[in-house]
Amino acid sequence: MPYIIALLVLLPFVVFALDTEAFLKQPYILLPLLAPLALLLWSFFGTWYKVVDGKLRYRSGFLTGEINISHIRQLIVGETMWAGIKPAIASKGIIIKYNRYDEIYIAPENNSEFAEDLKALNPTIEIIYKQ
Repeated sequence: MPYIIALLVLLPFVVFALDTEAFLKQPYILLPLLAPLALLLWSFFGTWYKVVDGKLRYRSGFLTGEINISHIRQLIVGETMWAGIKPAIASKGIIIKYNRYDEIYIAPENNSEFAEDLKALNPTIEIIYKQ
């Protein structure tokens, strides 16, 4: 992952250095190179999770939504979900299973503290800790 971030940061500068004159005449042609970097930065700086009015609200880049805490069945702490809805920018987070078949992956700063806070609001939540 760090290599991808470095590549996304350096690529526009490398391409600009290869043909500076063309980019100075038409600077808008750098936009396709800057778009992935902008999306990455938006996700990195725009990821948050809040508990408001009995709901878990989340946002990570363009992914946004809310989950009723009363509908959460299970939390798997310390595991990474590789497919599905992932409003997160880290691994070893929390998989939240809610409703009947729905699940989502989040990665708060402190997994166990976040899981215990959700459990305090809904004591029926089963918490499974993975190593």
